[in-house]
Amino acid sequence: MSYDIFVCRFENGETVPLNMSAAHEVLDPFVVARDPATNFLLISTADGEEADVYLNSPTGITFNRFGGHGIMDLLAVLLQRLNAVLVVPGGPTILQRDEDRDHLFPALRDEGPVLVARTGAEIDQAIRAC
Repeated sequence: MSYDIFVCRFENGETVPLNMSAAHEVLDPFVVARDPATNFLLISTADGEEADVYLNSPTGITFNRFGGHGIMDLLAVLLQRLNAVLVVPGGPTILQRDEDRDHLFPALRDEGPVLVARTGAEIDQAIRAC
């Protein structure tokens, strides 16, 4: 897929910093290229699935040109590890836990679909369904 999706964390309706050290722990084993000047990572799974990842410190991570089950599974692990949500512009906001719904920006919570998807397959299905 060639659009941007965003990994973010919210508390009480506000964006809060992500644990970028934990993000690196999840992503670094899959990095095949990086550009520290732009905080860019090219990640690749064992099956050769790739994604462009931008670490927008401290409050966001952007995935672009992503696809495949391995990337979606990695994204699910990242969301779980960071206690984060996935924001898909023009699509759903994807939570790992329903109780995180109350922490979203009111516009995200009230104006678009908010879905719980815990696995890579569930996340992929949620994105494609909306």
